Amino acid sequence: MWWSRRRKERELADAREEALRWYERLGGQIMNLPPGEEAATKQALVDAGERYNAAGGQLDRATTVKQYELARETSLEGLAYVRAARVAMGLDPGPELPPLAGQRQAGAVRQPRSVEVQGQEYRASPRPASDTPYYYPGGMVSGRPVPSGWYSEPWWKTALVAGAWGVGGALVFDALFSPGWGGGWGGGGFESGYDSGYDQGFDAGYDQGQDQAQDQDQGQDQDQGADYTDASYDTGGYDDSGGYDGGYDGGFDGGGFDGGDFGGGDF
Repeated sequence: MWWSRRRKERELADAREEALRWYERLGGQIMNLPPGEEAATKQALVDAGERYNAAGGQLDRATTVKQYELARETSLEGLAYVRAARVAMGLDPGPELPPLAGQRQAGAVRQPRSVEVQGQEYRASPRPASDTPYYYPGGMVSGRPVPSGWYSEPWWKTALVAGAWGVGGALVFDALFSPGWGGGWGGGGFESGYDSGYDQGFDAGYDQGQDQAQDQDQGQDQDQGADYTDASYDTGGYDDSGGYDGGYDGGFDGGGFDGGDFGGGDF
């Protein structure tokens, strides 16, 4: 119908204007900001310039609302790097930006951290410094939450480009942010939330699977009963009914990782 076509055309035009607005703002701020002398400032502006060029290419090719939304997101990432450069210069970072996709889940680095992986030292800090010149605005990288903060190396970039974690990047992530490697989450938010969520989900899934198995015909032989118990554990309680998934999500997102210490507190 003609009204449906008009509505889609209007949505496309609105998405294009929104993406252009942030793209032009990014370009203006890059041009008006002095380059600075510190490594952290220079690197943040290099990253902002890369996002500006990428957003421009995305806008040139965009023909759908989704594609314009991706260009908008890229421009917002560039503006986040501009804000980081201003912080490194000791300037007012300016007004807050709309949150990036996955930024809330990823949280932020709250205290300096240092680990060694395969003989190389990696650092993370909430503040720019000569030994942490690489900024990341925070977000989900190939399914893992990389917090916003300043780092000694851009170890997440391979996963961003390739779409999957290499062995080195995954090891650095585990060392910096997993309790077993890097020492706690600032109060144990991730560790306690994960453990409690996992235990609750596992117990619920296991019990439900066992109950379903025991309700079967008692005349079946023991092998059949055992087989059914395994099937119930895998499909009835452990996964589909939310035993493992529900427990993991509850502990990871609500119990510790996002709603607890990591996302908004003491990491």
